[in-house]
Amino acid sequence: MTNISGAPGLKLVNLQKSFGVTPIIRGVELEVHRGERHAIIGPNGAGKSTLFHLISGRFPLTSGQVWLKGENITGLAPFEINRRGLSRSFQVTNIFPRLSVFENIRCGVLWSLGYRYSFWQGIERLRDARERAEDILEQINLTARRDIPAGLLSYAEQRSLEIGITVAGGADVIMLDEPTAGMSNSETDYAVELIRKVSEGKTLIIVEHDMGVVFDLADRISVLVYGQVIATDTPERIRSNAAVQEAYLGTAAHADSEHA
Repeated sequence: MTNISGAPGLKLVNLQKSFGVTPIIRGVELEVHRGERHAIIGPNGAGKSTLFHLISGRFPLTSGQVWLKGENITGLAPFEINRRGLSRSFQVTNIFPRLSVFENIRCGVLWSLGYRYSFWQGIERLRDARERAEDILEQINLTARRDIPAGLLSYAEQRSLEIGITVAGGADVIMLDEPTAGMSNSETDYAVELIRKVSEGKTLIIVEHDMGVVFDLADRISVLVYGQVIATDTPERIRSNAAVQEAYLGTAAHADSEHA
């Protein structure tokens, strides 16, 4: 049996994805260490969301392999990948708007607690599910909004709820796709602290356009350009990387690095 105890949280091996004759992801190689916060950045159209879809099983690969904690998950359905410990959010908020905030979170915890599909087991009697959901509500600061329909939350609150749903199943590899998009500065600051808190001890992979968020949160950064990773390094080295500045960060980042 293969020893997977020292395996990376996520490993991508020569990932390729084409739509028709058009290549979108072109040989991505990437290792994300267990327990690190890893950001993926790149210009619009670089293939970041497509890469997330490939990792999480939403899109089939053209070729290549995806390894999760030492296990080859290539070709598995999204729900199978989730049950092996990977959970993700989406660019567009993905919640159950007519269910209460609490019910949204409780839906997310059921499978991880061992509850399967059952027509005769009353969900209100599941004390452990209720307590786990309440704990997550407290973490994401939505306890006071517990009983209102999720669709009535503000945009920032809905994004917080989605982060809560993402971590509710107990996954130890979490993928967040532009979690602060559309937020004000104060909302972004809160979201960063929330992400830092809920990802403690877990492997975090985040796609984000806000460079302030990226450089504040990430242990390492990978830069994706035209479907290829052109650099992976610490935030400090990425900030001063000439190829990255030219491809994505621009002259403003170079100026920042000079005055840091």
